Amino acid sequence: MRSFCSPEDFGDDLCLIQQTVRGWAWQTRLLVGLAVCLAGSVTLFAHEGAHPSGHSHAEGESVADAVKTSRSNAVILPSPPTGDDVFHFAIYGDRTGGVPAGLKVLEQAVVDTNLLDPDLVMTVGDLVQGYNESGQWLEQMHEFKDIVNRLNMKWYPVAGNHDVYWRGQGPAPQGHHESNYEKHFGPLWYSFTHKNAGFIVLYSDEGDPATNLKAFNVGALQNMSDEQMAFLESALSEMKEKDHVFVFLHHPRWTGGGYEGSNWSRVHQILAAAGNVTAVFAGHIHHMRYDGEKDGIAYYALATTGGALRAEIPDAGYLHHLNLVTVRQDRISVSAIPIGAVIDPKQFTPEFLAEVEAAAKVRCVQTSSELIVDADGSCRGDVTMKIKNPGSRDVDVTLMNLPASSQNGWQSTLDHSHFVIAGGEEKEIAFEIARSVGSMGQVAVPAVRMEIDVLTSAARVRLPVVDSPLKISPGQVPAEYFAGNVDRCLSVTNEASAIRIDSADLDLPNGPMTVEAWVRPTEVAGYRGVLAKTESSEFAIFSDEGVPEFSIHVGGRYVVAKATRPMVVDRWTHLAGVFDGDEVRLFVDGTRVDSKPARTKADKQEQPVRRKRNKLPLFIGADTDARGVAARGMRGLIDEVRISKSAVYTDSFTPEARHLPTSDTVLLMHLDRSIGPFTLDHSASASKGMLGRSSVLVESPPKD
Repeated sequence: MRSFCSPEDFGDDLCLIQQTVRGWAWQTRLLVGLAVCLAGSVTLFAHEGAHPSGHSHAEGESVADAVKTSRSNAVILPSPPTGDDVFHFAIYGDRTGGVPAGLKVLEQAVVDTNLLDPDLVMTVGDLVQGYNESGQWLEQMHEFKDIVNRLNMKWYPVAGNHDVYWRGQGPAPQGHHESNYEKHFGPLWYSFTHKNAGFIVLYSDEGDPATNLKAFNVGALQNMSDEQMAFLESALSEMKEKDHVFVFLHHPRWTGGGYEGSNWSRVHQILAAAGNVTAVFAGHIHHMRYDGEKDGIAYYALATTGGALRAEIPDAGYLHHLNLVTVRQDRISVSAIPIGAVIDPKQFTPEFLAEVEAAAKVRCVQTSSELIVDADGSCRGDVTMKIKNPGSRDVDVTLMNLPASSQNGWQSTLDHSHFVIAGGEEKEIAFEIARSVGSMGQVAVPAVRMEIDVLTSAARVRLPVVDSPLKISPGQVPAEYFAGNVDRCLSVTNEASAIRIDSADLDLPNGPMTVEAWVRPTEVAGYRGVLAKTESSEFAIFSDEGVPEFSIHVGGRYVVAKATRPMVVDRWTHLAGVFDGDEVRLFVDGTRVDSKPARTKADKQEQPVRRKRNKLPLFIGADTDARGVAARGMRGLIDEVRISKSAVYTDSFTPEARHLPTSDTVLLMHLDRSIGPFTLDHSASASKGMLGRSSVLVESPPKD
């Protein structure tokens, strides 16, 4: 099974499995085409006009092969391809420079490859670290073979400079490690056929046998011998009837540079003369490179499969990957797949998903009292956070300050705290926090960030980070603080614009209630939350493609009163949802537009119909999800939000431009009284709303 690994598992010296995949938008790029080669592929046509298109049936196609259905009047689908001798093979890049971490990448590559299940696996050389004497070389050879022998298919080696160059005390033996290589890996050059294709492996480090010198950056030492050339011509002659021939070697000599002076031009001429060489693959340079087609031959260089990377730029081809090649009679398709990105769908068992779901409920909860921010912006206090693991599996937790907190003047003794919480256990963290005197207009809510890895029975899974704002409240505000304020309202442009009111700050008992607000939409598309505290419970005013509705969860279900016409864009509309214990009503601009009975026939008339409660926040300008995060935000202006613990309206009425508090008012947000990150309640509850990151209070247009 695939392991979702942390960078610590592989070391900091390489851009390894998850470091390669994370930070790169590989999901959309890769998973769409993993099964059969694949997003971003290069397609080569060996025979002009051979690629089929359209939905017409080919001449001679059997009726038995056609797509069958009991439906009529539907477009005719093409028959599946027949007689196409398709197969797949994988190619591994260099593995050197990354010991021991590179071996773990290679292990993951084997897991990925077995899931993809190609016919065979090729390499492009540099299998062992090498550059040593025989004892060390043999140890490294066994390390490599012990891993790749776990493949479910045959694999074929290519010799690279790391595999054959000898370094040690005294002169190198003749041929350096060539004899070791051929004894344990195979011939330095060879060929074989598979289905409709031929495979030729060349050796690009022969050097000078007379002087026993080997060097890949000296052109004169990069020539292929007459013996190897004769073998190449013979192999191509034997494969002349094949649809494709693929060539593999370690050094991409066609790139020039240090290879100038080699006889590669002669090799290319031989390949081109054959007429059926489709592609050449090499490695060595540790980054992907495609040099296009020359005389109908495509030239590819692979990056690494465990080797050292000179940069961590996956989008520029510096990454651990394997290439997957799909071979058809008339074309091939080549794709690069990052190591660690192949997912086994059998991993996602109900047990595995339950373990992840339980870990996803881990939260960091402040158990200490609220921090008080004075009117001058200063604050100081002790914070205690409790983290409980409700699942059965251990979780790895890292707790740290949210970077934005320090940018807003907050200082904390919490740095990076890393620990494991066993299933069913909890941990308490205490730290100090302070803010010096500063403008209240710039005060943001400090928060801690929690990174979580769950150690499931199948894999190590990194969960999304969770940011937990600390509980803070404004201190006493001078009476003159809001003197001269203009009438303002909330401008909602996205979910981060919504204002959050904690459930504990909304003292709304069970029984009759009224929720109302002025709304001025700037767009009406979608299903949007205007005022919401839902999740299979509680109440909300929604906008469904601009049509307002009031929902309340009573008697074990949602009862919904809904208008028939959408609100008008850029015009104020007063919305009021009323529940009186027996009926749910919706008023639009003071007119009763719909009502629904709150009781069913099964409800006992003498018993009150109870509202299903939750502890999630109320959002002004959005709905809430199960985590208490704003979702489905509306687009427009909201003003004069009032919630009452009584059925305020029974018949049509004239809405007030500015609501007044009554003895039944439990929340009244004029949305023109803000201090720092808070907007203040004008009811006797003296509650507060927390402005979102994108919340903006703007001057309110007249409510004519």
